[in-house]
Amino acid sequence: MIDRRAFITIVGGSILAAPLVSEGQQTGKVYRVGLIVTTSPVSEMTGPEPVHPSVRAFVQGLRALGWVEGQNLILERRSAEGRFERFGDIVAELLRLKTDVIVAPGDLIPRAAKAITTTVPIVMVTAEDPVGAGLVQSLARPGGNVTGLMLVVGPEIEGKRLEIFREALPGVSRVAYLGSKQEKDWEGPWGQSVRTAAQALGLTLVLAEFPARQYADAFAQVTRARAEALFVSPSLLAFADRAQVVELATRARVPTMFAYRQQVDLGG
Repeated sequence: MIDRRAFITIVGGSILAAPLVSEGQQTGKVYRVGLIVTTSPVSEMTGPEPVHPSVRAFVQGLRALGWVEGQNLILERRSAEGRFERFGDIVAELLRLKTDVIVAPGDLIPRAAKAITTTVPIVMVTAEDPVGAGLVQSLARPGGNVTGLMLVVGPEIEGKRLEIFREALPGVSRVAYLGSKQEKDWEGPWGQSVRTAAQALGLTLVLAEFPARQYADAFAQVTRARAEALFVSPSLLAFADRAQVVELATRARVPTMFAYRQQVDLGG
């Protein structure tokens, strides 16, 4: 199965590199590119063949287009390592280094970057809602200094995930939703999509909230609610803390639906 994140990252690398090839070959300039990830350690981003699959695909994509570190490219690798409050500081550091382009996943880091600079190009990789996040004016005419790719098709995908989960577990009638009220989860359109699907499927859906990233408390709620299965939201927090969530889900011994492949690769 193709890793869609790796594929999107290669495409993102193409978007980044294509306009640089012509100019770079003409001027001989060495370009400095800032690449930020949200959760993985920087140690997984290093080297010519990084362990991190998306970073590896990005480096390989640039190399295929003629951009090689130590020759015409400096790649500044950074990670928030799950500490989202660091986004602004990381971007500020890259700007102090006179980075030519910033590449980052999702909406939060590009939004932090746009708040600091309106001139340095920002390439979104796997953006979710760039218009709603205020990153671009519209998909047709983005304007400003932000461009890139949109991966998420919309909140309807969450309802479809629950439908697939029910098909795999036809006897289940009570499902816990592991999510947060702090993000676009339970009370937002993504959570609403799941709640609407649950009603149509005749399922009782109960919220197992993890305020302040207290996952043990959330799983205690799953037990108290006598949930027969667990549906994990696509929350960035749940993804950042995926190892802990997978471990707790394994201990709970309930069928679990995760949103991302990386969570399943850890044993989910």
